[in-house]
Amino acid sequence: MNIICNKSSGHFHLYNDRISYIIAVAPSGELTNIYFGKRIHDRDNFSYVIFQMGMPNIAVDADTESYSMELNRQEYPSFGTTDFGMPAFEVETENGSRISSFVYKSHSIYKGKKELTGLPATYANEEKEAMTLEVLLEDEQAKIVLTLFYTIFDNYPVVARHAEFRNEGKDTVKLTKALSCCLDLPDQNYEMMQFTGAWARERIPEVRKLTNGITAVESKRGTSSANFNPFVIMKRPKTDDFSGEAFGFSFVYSGNFIAAAEGSTYGRLRIVMGINPERFTWILESEESFVTPEVVIAHTDLGLNDLSRTYHRLYNNNLVRGKWKNRPRPILNNNWEATYMDFTEESILNIASKAKQAGVELFVLDDGWFGERDDDFAGLGDWVENPKKLPQGMAGLSRKINAMGLDFGFWIEPEMVNPNSNLYRRHPEWVLAVPGRKPSLGRHQLVLDFSRKEVVDYIYNMLYKVISGASISYIKWDMNRPLTEVFSMDSPPEKQGMIYHKYVLGVYSLYTRLIETFPDILFESCSSGGNRFDAGMLYYAPQAWCSDNTDAIDRLRIQYGSSYGYPIVSIGSHVSNVPNQQTGRSTSIATRANVAYFGTYGYELDLNEISSKDFEEVKEQIEFMKKYRELIQFGDFYRLRSPFETDQTAWMVVSKDKKKAIVGFYCMKSNVNTLPGFLRLAGLDEETLYKMEDREYYGDELMNMGITLSEFYNKGFTISEDYSSFVSVIEAV
Repeated sequence: MNIICNKSSGHFHLYNDRISYIIAVAPSGELTNIYFGKRIHDRDNFSYVIFQMGMPNIAVDADTESYSMELNRQEYPSFGTTDFGMPAFEVETENGSRISSFVYKSHSIYKGKKELTGLPATYANEEKEAMTLEVLLEDEQAKIVLTLFYTIFDNYPVVARHAEFRNEGKDTVKLTKALSCCLDLPDQNYEMMQFTGAWARERIPEVRKLTNGITAVESKRGTSSANFNPFVIMKRPKTDDFSGEAFGFSFVYSGNFIAAAEGSTYGRLRIVMGINPERFTWILESEESFVTPEVVIAHTDLGLNDLSRTYHRLYNNNLVRGKWKNRPRPILNNNWEATYMDFTEESILNIASKAKQAGVELFVLDDGWFGERDDDFAGLGDWVENPKKLPQGMAGLSRKINAMGLDFGFWIEPEMVNPNSNLYRRHPEWVLAVPGRKPSLGRHQLVLDFSRKEVVDYIYNMLYKVISGASISYIKWDMNRPLTEVFSMDSPPEKQGMIYHKYVLGVYSLYTRLIETFPDILFESCSSGGNRFDAGMLYYAPQAWCSDNTDAIDRLRIQYGSSYGYPIVSIGSHVSNVPNQQTGRSTSIATRANVAYFGTYGYELDLNEISSKDFEEVKEQIEFMKKYRELIQFGDFYRLRSPFETDQTAWMVVSKDKKKAIVGFYCMKSNVNTLPGFLRLAGLDEETLYKMEDREYYGDELMNMGITLSEFYNKGFTISEDYSSFVSVIEAV
């Protein structure tokens, strides 16, 4: 890992064992991209890459009359001079001009990585783990300084990027667009893999061929959204999970975003990512700064499984923080699908007692414990225990749960308020709403204005009283509606364009305060399931409720798609009752567990209501998960067979030393009169002899020939039936 600065040629070369990222000062003074990809040798001068020839109908730099931004790859382009592609930013000055010219002034190189104030970001555990390049550019006329940040890690083929604008003039300026990164590539022979969906069908991979023009995904919902995830892959057409080149772009942010690819008619490809400029305007007074969130760009030439493992390792080691970093997660039982809001302390204790008998480690009380909360219509915002349900409060219930030998946690939705609540009656001005206009509702609730510090303070103080008085080891933080009527009654007209981003900063600030006060609590983020499943949330909550859809067969697709950009240990996955409450589908408790193992693992049901046979199986499942959860949650994950291409799904995890692995196989739909075929495994050592079930295989057999699925017919696995499955342990002999 190193960063080379060649002062004579004006180029910077960031590299480690796997990648090179090279930029240079262009003849016009702006930064140009030279190369990003597999590691290459450095040389004294890369200027031969810069195109300086005249072409018809092309605007050129006035000093050189040969250099055009449109024909060269830009690092952080503006619009309005000689580049006509998507800009990465736009600044409006006092005279109404939106023309910018940021030219190189200086740079600095240092070990480690700085924090992003108020924002989540990757970090370096030690100075030697990463190096950072800061390039300072200045628009002398507007008196604005732009600093571009690049961090390269020693152990990952990754460059982390963000930007900072600082107004050093006396006049107020407006940022109307401030994306986090731009990457210009020399050709368009890529496909864009995006992760789309909606509630209960999140993060479904979808591939789009790139050509001339713009291909984009975005969110304008105030959250990163279940509809389009802030993670995209640009891959070569023949790249698959096991071979080929690809770039990943992961936005470490939880609000509105855009990720776009633009093919120019001159054959180039531009990729940009950052805060969605729709309804965004940031006012910069004199001496004020604006910092964009971080984008983590990863490269592979070894296929998409390799790209995914890069993000898994980086995020587990250099994004997740605190007590739960790289720590196996407790097996939990949540009462939501068992009781919804209709419960008493006695019924909760009854469910918890049975969970303890099964071997569960953590009991979680979901929605309905506070205020006048007997349904969705009332109580949100009133974070005080309901004495009818919890006569001794959260403190009393937590003590009783702890006395059983279980840890205890509970559910909150701190960003929302019901109109029928004491909080709203006292402070109707504390919601996002336009005075005089009818507000929209979602799940019968309004959105609190988290751009206002006094609102965040109020919610923090209420939650502090509940948490500090009880024994709490886990909190599930939910957020159940998109943002509408985004208007703050506390901000002047010219600053309304700042509210979307300030709202997200308010959410991050509340997380920060709670984590600093209660550092041992495990936070799980949730937003109607997967509406805020993003890298930004992982910085605060190391796991996320993957989807409200707990159906095992649908979860194969959802968890498979999630694995492309997010660690397995971050995926909240539970066994729920059947018929499933979202789909009506019935699957065996074995298959439900076999799917849910590959995540955090838990139960979303009342174990008192299942058969004695199933209860004995649950106890065995929990013992299995306790024995192997560290391998499952932190091992190297491989996708083997896609649920989007066949009626079968398969994946596996492998220990770092390659001595142990677990494979999961799932038959989603049976096919009559066909041969079972073979399943090739991955990630093992070719020369090692392994035992799987009662047969021994060499690693090269398992990976090149595969296991014959017909063997499992006679071993208690009915893999030819709909919704059948098996999970098998592989160990070095």
